[in-house]
Amino acid sequence: MSPAGHTGHRPNRQPSSLREGAPGGWIVRIRDLYEGDTPQAHCFRYGLLIFDVTTILFIVATSFLPRIPLVEKLDMLFGLAILADIAARLLISRHRWRDLLHPLTLIDLVVAISFLAPISGEGAGFLRILRTLRLLHSYKLLARLRADSPFFCRNEEVIVAVANLSVFLFVMTGIVYETQHWTNPHIGNYADALYFTVTALTTTGFGDITLPGTTGRMLTVVIMIFGVTLFLRLAQVLFRPNKVRFPCPNCGLQRHDPDAVHCKACGTTLNIPDEGDS
Repeated sequence: MSPAGHTGHRPNRQPSSLREGAPGGWIVRIRDLYEGDTPQAHCFRYGLLIFDVTTILFIVATSFLPRIPLVEKLDMLFGLAILADIAARLLISRHRWRDLLHPLTLIDLVVAISFLAPISGEGAGFLRILRTLRLLHSYKLLARLRADSPFFCRNEEVIVAVANLSVFLFVMTGIVYETQHWTNPHIGNYADALYFTVTALTTTGFGDITLPGTTGRMLTVVIMIFGVTLFLRLAQVLFRPNKVRFPCPNCGLQRHDPDAVHCKACGTTLNIPDEGDS
């Protein structure tokens, strides 16, 4: 028998870790932003992507400017923002040590240091573009882009191929600049390093800029081998017939020709929608 004035039911209470202001509650909120499927989480991850692109543009633009106090202050802000992002990812991680030692995390730490201590070299800042590739390869972001953008859905393979080639191009440009601009009179800024990287990647080889020594030759070989591979991949997705993403109801084949009537794997009749379908 319950005491008078009581119903015998205990009031529903949130776990202490989820209460307002509790440390666990903040972790849950941060995890929702990075991993959740809410409109706020989608906007947050798009914001991270915009931040990554802005950082790359900032690095490229400031490579042609003198080291004025304003640029150094912006460097500090970018570095602190990157460190905050690293800390947030580690805070919500279920395998902190494994994620801390992950190559992309280590690259982010190097880039953050390059912003906070410019003496370590601006070239390492180009590695920041790897964050854009990681976000683009995130399953959640890819799924969101497919749902939000018909353009991305139609051109996913091309966009991913361009992203892969761009990452390689800018990272190698940063490495060429950082390893050569002190000793190579032909590499005076990022534009010179980018010019050499593009000519090496396309195997054009005008010969007006070269990388001397064994290290320079090996770096050129890496640019040619991997760069040509990525360039051919981009050419492949550009010039082969476009595919649409429409899973076959029988065998599950994901991509088909836009005008396909039957699945080429199992022969099942398809009903692929086009622009005229509502």
